[in-house]
Amino acid sequence: MSGIAGIAAAGEETRVQEMLAKLSHRGPAGCRVEQQGEATLGLVWTDIQNSSAHLLQDHHTAADETENSCFARAAAQDGELAVVRDPLGAAPLYYGTTPEGSFCFASEVKALLEVTRDVHEFPPGHCYTSEGFEACGPLVAPAPADDPPAVMARELRRRLEASIERRINGTEVGSWLSGGLDSSTLAALARPHLKRLPTFAAGLPGAPDLHYARVVADHLQTDHHEVVVGLPDLLAALPDVVYHLESFDALLVRSSLLNFLAARRAGEFVPAVLSGEAGDELFAGYEYLRDCSPEELPNELLDITRRLHNTALQRVDRTAAAHGTVAWLPFTDPEVVDYALSIPVDYKLRGGVEKWILRQAMEGELPDAVLHRKKAKFWSGAGVEDLLARHAEERISDADFRRERVLPNGWRLNSKEELMYYRVFRERFGTLENLDWMGRTKGAPAAA
Repeated sequence: MSGIAGIAAAGEETRVQEMLAKLSHRGPAGCRVEQQGEATLGLVWTDIQNSSAHLLQDHHTAADETENSCFARAAAQDGELAVVRDPLGAAPLYYGTTPEGSFCFASEVKALLEVTRDVHEFPPGHCYTSEGFEACGPLVAPAPADDPPAVMARELRRRLEASIERRINGTEVGSWLSGGLDSSTLAALARPHLKRLPTFAAGLPGAPDLHYARVVADHLQTDHHEVVVGLPDLLAALPDVVYHLESFDALLVRSSLLNFLAARRAGEFVPAVLSGEAGDELFAGYEYLRDCSPEELPNELLDITRRLHNTALQRVDRTAAAHGTVAWLPFTDPEVVDYALSIPVDYKLRGGVEKWILRQAMEGELPDAVLHRKKAKFWSGAGVEDLLARHAEERISDADFRRERVLPNGWRLNSKEELMYYRVFRERFGTLENLDWMGRTKGAPAAA
C-alpha cells in the first residue's frame, strides 16, 4: 500500500520529507512532497500504484488508496486541508498536533513521531476539516434480507467474484493461502481470471495450514510456495514484525509473525496479494460466536467488524507494506460488506456450522476437506499455538513480570509473552506514555 503524511501548515517540506522517510517501505517506487495552500502534503507509492504519483500535482490530493474499499486521503481544497479515512479503516491513518499547534497526519505512527508525541488513531469512516471530525460513511448494518438461502449464496458469490475482478484488472497478483475457507475462496474465484496464480503459505513443520493450503493449491493448480519455519525464525523476525506492526498485543503479534514471513516470500514474486481478512467477522467464523443468542449475534458481528481497523486489518496492511507489496481485501468491498451484513445470522451460523452461507456459495469449487474445514486460529493452524508463550515463560521470571507488568499509561500486560513483545516495542520506539492509538484484541483488558 502507499503511504501519506502531511502538516496543515505551509513551508513544512523538510519535516514532511522526514515523515515520508519512515514510510519508504510503503512506497518503494516513488516519493513526492508539495505545498498546497496552507498545507504540506506527501505521498509514497508502489509500482502498481504509480498512477497515484500525479495526485499531488493534479488534484492537490495525497491518497493511500489501494482500491475503492481501502483509502486514506488528504486534500487541500480552497486552501483548507480535508482528510478522510475509509469506513472499515483498512487504510491506516493517525493524526496529532505539532508543538507549533498544526494538525498533522501519517499512515503509520513511526512517521508521526517524527513531528509530535501527540498521536491518535484517525477514526474510520470520518472526515477532518478545520471544523473538526465528522462521520462521513460509518459502518452500519442494513435491514436483513429475506431471500432464500440459495439465492443469497449465488448473490454473495457474484459480489465476491466482481470484487476480485475489480482488483486484479490485469495486474500480476498472488494470494496468501492458509487453507482456510476465506483465503481458499478468494484463490478459487481468482484462478479463472489469471494465467498464473502464485500462492503462499507459512507454518511450522506439520502445521495443518500447510497441509490444507497444499490441497487447495493442487486443486486449483497454483504456483505454490511454502515457508516452513521454526522458533529461531520466528524470534529472528520478531523485531521487524513489532516495528512494522507498531503493537505489542500478544495475539496480534503472534498471528503477524507467520503472516510477515509469508508476505516476505510473496514480495519476491508479485506486487500484490489477495487476503481473506474480514471473512470471519462478516460470516460468524469464530467459535465463541456459537454462544451468542440469535438476538445478540448481529450486533456482535457488527462490533467485531468495526474493530478490525486496529487489529487484523492492521496486521494485513503492515505485513504486506513491510515488503513494498499491496494486500487486496475483497471481503471489505462495500458491495460485499453491505450484502454480508444483510444476510440473516441463521444463514451464517447454521446447525453449529460457522460461515454456512459462504460454504454454500463455494459448493463444488473447493475440495470437501477444505470446504468443510472448521475454523482454526491463524497461529494454531500454522503450528505456533503456545510455542512463543512457552519461550517467554522460560526466559522471563515471575519477579520481572510483576515489576514490569504495569506500563506508564496504566495498562497491565496480560502475559509474559506480551511483556516479551513490549520489550521489543520499547527498544524500537522508546517509552511512550500515550498509547491510546493502539488497538488490543477484544477481551484483552486495556487498563489496570
